[in-house]
Amino acid sequence: MALQLRRLAAALGYPPQQVRALSQLGFGACYSSIASSDSSDYGVGTKPQDFQSWPNGGGSFHKSASIDPTAFVEFGAVVHSKSVVGEHVCIGSGAVIGPGVSVGQSTKIGYNVSLSNCTIGDSCIIHNGACIGQDGFGFMVDEHGNMLKKPQMLNARIGNCVEIGANTCIDRGSWRDTVVGDHSKIDNLVQIGHNVVIGENCMLCGQVGIAGSVTVGDYVTMGGRVAVRDHVSIVSKVRLAATSFVTRDIKEPGDYGGFPAVPIREWRRQVAIHSRTSTKRNP
Repeated sequence: MALQLRRLAAALGYPPQQVRALSQLGFGACYSSIASSDSSDYGVGTKPQDFQSWPNGGGSFHKSASIDPTAFVEFGAVVHSKSVVGEHVCIGSGAVIGPGVSVGQSTKIGYNVSLSNCTIGDSCIIHNGACIGQDGFGFMVDEHGNMLKKPQMLNARIGNCVEIGANTCIDRGSWRDTVVGDHSKIDNLVQIGHNVVIGENCMLCGQVGIAGSVTVGDYVTMGGRVAVRDHVSIVSKVRLAATSFVTRDIKEPGDYGGFPAVPIREWRRQVAIHSRTSTKRNP
């Protein structure tokens, strides 16, 4: 354990005494798994000579990657070790397919997309600059008051026929995989935290923010700038008006709005009462 903790401290840049404190807080086993994990999961240790030029597009690929001959890897794109790229996939310049990533057939990946610790289904569209599978935002305070990183060891799973907008971020899981269900559509600049599970045929409009460990059912629509707090559940067939904030579980289908989100008729009454009160105070 002591050796593993020292390795972890060096890898993450922490003083050894800070990492050692984790074992006293019950996180030793989790952090031991990080220390013993294969560094190649992050592309560390790969050598330039291990990469070759892909004949269809001129991009680079690792010799251990499995790429279907029909796939197009554009110049400037990189496919790392042990990745799997299906038939008729198109990968744009600047995109990085990290180690062990799987991309399903007929999926289109835009410029400067970053995929790591994830699987992508068939017939998906991932627009420019999207990032999928990076660590989630999870930290803890040790006995000395220092902020330390929690383990983020699991994956993100994107279903079939999913569209993900430009500069959207989907974090990998820590205690369960982050999941986006089949046929769901996600707009630009959306943040999906770690451990979030989104059902099928959902629609998330621009600047939606979903905190960690949220569960969303099927056929859920979120208008622009909707926010969802962590660890809540939203039942299927819910529609949330733009700028709503979900602070607790939504257990009944229907339309909701406001801060905090309430059934849409109640929200409209609140708005009407507030408007009348404001008019009386300031005629």
